[in-house]
Amino acid sequence: MALPLPLRSTRILKLLPFLSILCVLVGVTWLLLLPLDEYSRNTYISENALLPGGVHTYFAGSEQNVFRAYRHEVKVLRNATNDEMVNVIGGIFKGQGLKVATQKFRYEAGGEVYEGENVYAVLEAPRGDATEAVVLVAPWINGEDQLNQSGVALVMALARYFKRWSLWSKDVIFLITSDARAGPQAWVDAYHNTHSSNVASLPLTSGAIQGVVVLDYPTTNPWDRIHVVYDGVNGQLPNLDLFNTAVHISGHQMGVRASLQEMFAHSDSYEDRLRTMLRGMVNQGLGHATGPHSSFIPYHIDAITLQVSGIGQHDEVTMGRILESLFRSLNNLLEHFHQSFFFYLLLAPKKFVSIGTYLPSAMLIAVNFTITAIGLWIQSGQRPSKEPVEEAIVSEEKQADSKSNSDEKEALLKILPVSVTTDEHERHLVLPIAFILFVHFLGFIPLYVFNTFPTPTLSPIFCAFTTISLVLPFFLSFILHTLFKPTVQDYTLIKCFSLLMLGLFLSALATLNFSLSFLIGLFSTPFTFAAPQQKSKWWLAVLMEIALHALAPTTALVGVAVYWREDLSRILAEAAFGWAVWGMWTQVVVWCVWWPAWVVARVSVAGTWWDMGKSVETVKR
Repeated sequence: MALPLPLRSTRILKLLPFLSILCVLVGVTWLLLLPLDEYSRNTYISENALLPGGVHTYFAGSEQNVFRAYRHEVKVLRNATNDEMVNVIGGIFKGQGLKVATQKFRYEAGGEVYEGENVYAVLEAPRGDATEAVVLVAPWINGEDQLNQSGVALVMALARYFKRWSLWSKDVIFLITSDARAGPQAWVDAYHNTHSSNVASLPLTSGAIQGVVVLDYPTTNPWDRIHVVYDGVNGQLPNLDLFNTAVHISGHQMGVRASLQEMFAHSDSYEDRLRTMLRGMVNQGLGHATGPHSSFIPYHIDAITLQVSGIGQHDEVTMGRILESLFRSLNNLLEHFHQSFFFYLLLAPKKFVSIGTYLPSAMLIAVNFTITAIGLWIQSGQRPSKEPVEEAIVSEEKQADSKSNSDEKEALLKILPVSVTTDEHERHLVLPIAFILFVHFLGFIPLYVFNTFPTPTLSPIFCAFTTISLVLPFFLSFILHTLFKPTVQDYTLIKCFSLLMLGLFLSALATLNFSLSFLIGLFSTPFTFAAPQQKSKWWLAVLMEIALHALAPTTALVGVAVYWREDLSRILAEAAFGWAVWGMWTQVVVWCVWWPAWVVARVSVAGTWWDMGKSVETVKR
């Protein structure tokens, strides 16, 4: 016996929640399969012109003595003022016959002031026309607030060493920044004339920057391996060829092991690959700068930071040779990095996953919200009626004998819902759309507060905001129920529009910042199933509330503080600095997309206490 079309639609709607769960499970499983050999690939050099490790390096002998002399000069300046540091280093660069310039900068973020002065020198290419350049950077104070003693000294030694070669076809810029956070950003902004009034212009520039290498080398002790840092602001990544070139030169030419994502004891097992991938996803999802190189990547400049780690037999000569060979490779570039990947997940120094392989996992989680939104839209147009049931029964009675009709009638009444729809009726969109827009507008309040208020006040403000977030959904639900008397259709459309916006935004975000899209989508999965319950099932509403609180944006922020082992106020200050200096937009996603969807989900569950659950259950049946 064929079912009427409305009855088929009702049965399809009942399958959508299971389809949503399936999308989430497949998406997570897909991600967990990526570290396997069947889904990952070995890294390789796409740009043949690089010829990594194809040259003999000569940095040794007398250059080591020069390096040690420069390191002594840096050590003497340990407690010097910024002006004294700039004058001494600038004088050394001038003594080497290079063009030298300085730049002062000043930023304000979270009520704090970040200021300093950069000094840099330009080695004009003997065989070039000043249209292209490569940059070697060393921050005076690294990201761990340590004096970058050996790093700064090695940059000065290499500047003197490179000046004696006539093979350069690109200008080489040697940049010493006063810190590892604001200094590189101020310099690259001014280089491209996008700086603010508090940042001085650059009196000396060169051509288009093709690549940047940052040296973070604070220790004077022998070291064991290099640690390559590559994550950029807002999850952007450098071209994979630059990373592969550094790893290939260090490993194959110099015999130095490379590591990434602080996985110093990587055994290339599934567990280590997965842990490396997840560490990279967290860094990309947070969207913060992981090193001085991160400031260059938004300008489509491929950049990495090289750090030393461990205790071993390698010294400054090994690092000098690595940098010499790396810059010789960059000097071979015929055009900007373009052939290799810009979207990838690294599992090990020589293992990666390309975007075509990992993107479906985030897309499946985003599709989960869209599927539910479509089902809610269809459900919002249903009109309760018993006529289709009666018509179906009468139709069947005309085609069979009385006994058969009686049996089929009883069977049909057992399997068919009590109330189905005959057709779609008019949807009232004003209240749902206005409510969704209002809640998303509220997201601009925490976005403004956490990015502008002084750092000492951020922690108490966050506690107050968390408390308000706990109460706000009940307050909004009460206002809706008291002033507007929303119908079941209104609640259905409110949730429909919220999930639709969330699904569409995460789908678009996945192509720009896969990790952020995946993580927020995973944390937002309970939103799909948040709905008012019958008062007799109040315990189910309580469980939903607990799940929503456990995966709230505020809870995730506390989790980030625990993950980094930092004070919460420091995390909020870092986010404010990223917003003001780096142009980080992770906060926009959190407060203007994720948090409003979370509020709407809790408003939906709060409908339980206004007896909306009974009405919704009636419509579902």
